[in-house]
Amino acid sequence: MKACATTFTFILCVLQAEAQPGPYTYPAAALKFTKVQIASESFESAEVFDVNGDAHPDIVSGSYWYKGPDFKFKYFIGDVRREGEYYDDFSTIPYDVNEDGKIDFITGGWWGNNIRWRENPGNEGPWPEHVIATTGNVETTRAWDVDGDGKLEIVPNTPGKPLFYYQKESGQPAFTAHKVIDQHGHGLGFGDVNGDGHGDFIVSTGWVEAPATSAGSWTFHAEFDIGQGSVPIIVTDVNKDGLTDFIVGHAHDYGLVWYEQKMEKRARRWIRHTIDLLHSQFHAMLWTDLDNDGRSELITGKRYRAHNEKDPGSFDDIGLYYFTWNGESFTKQVVSYGPLGQGKGTGIYFAVADVDGNAWKDIVVAGKDGLFVFYNHGWE
Repeated sequence: MKACATTFTFILCVLQAEAQPGPYTYPAAALKFTKVQIASESFESAEVFDVNGDAHPDIVSGSYWYKGPDFKFKYFIGDVRREGEYYDDFSTIPYDVNEDGKIDFITGGWWGNNIRWRENPGNEGPWPEHVIATTGNVETTRAWDVDGDGKLEIVPNTPGKPLFYYQKESGQPAFTAHKVIDQHGHGLGFGDVNGDGHGDFIVSTGWVEAPATSAGSWTFHAEFDIGQGSVPIIVTDVNKDGLTDFIVGHAHDYGLVWYEQKMEKRARRWIRHTIDLLHSQFHAMLWTDLDNDGRSELITGKRYRAHNEKDPGSFDDIGLYYFTWNGESFTKQVVSYGPLGQGKGTGIYFAVADVDGNAWKDIVVAGKDGLFVFYNHGWE
């Protein structure tokens, strides 16, 4: 058990209790997927949206977009800075920044020290690039409705730097920066932790409570230390007990866990539960209904060569998985697993969307091992 930290009159404690990692069960009725390679480029981010307004979802990844529905034709977006094995392109957030009816996207990277947007030209030409803000090193970026106005704000994870969110100005392709805290680490999530109706941030060493009004200040609660966490950290009520929990992967080590929130009078504590300790580099994840049962599943996997050969498990096989919640624990299902060329991971930013119109969500994943679609055929 870790030592407790006190904030105001709350007794805040993390109980580092966890179950053993195995064995896992694999139900007979698993979803069926077909793996199709779209490109061999090694960008690590991919998203799905309708680029050209033809009502077919397209794939956007790095320097190219791939025209749906078959993704056989690709079109140049623009050059992306390269540093060794990396491209400085760690997110693909769909966003009509200039409000012209065409979907642009927002990205950023470690070496550029900024977040920026690519402007959809409305034709097959290159996409102009515009800097939103200089931020420091960007691990990756996500979008959440931070202020509850129904519009997405842009939130880069900048380890060792202040945490900011960026609010788009109405009618203008410009953003206003709002500071949350002076420093945060590797890992970021967003959701209502304390049930007050306001979205809070989960960071690597605690959670940051939103103010009751926009004029107020954010309050940091040092209630846990998750190490180098995933982006995003999934903030949700996992066990449906009315209290918000969170799911986090170890982005540069072994392990995938969830933290259960408990409240006893005025004391909050967090109980850590193991989901999977057998694999490493769970850097990106999504929480969505993959099997059409009305409940969300956890989709995640290995970010292949996240730190090249420097992370624990770097030379392990590569995998992509989904986990179903049975009311008590998570059950693992394998979508793809094996050595390079056979297994496939998630990259740093991936998408889940129905790209073929069969009413089942597919998985679109980029990475240093290529760009792929896993077509979901349901229970065939």
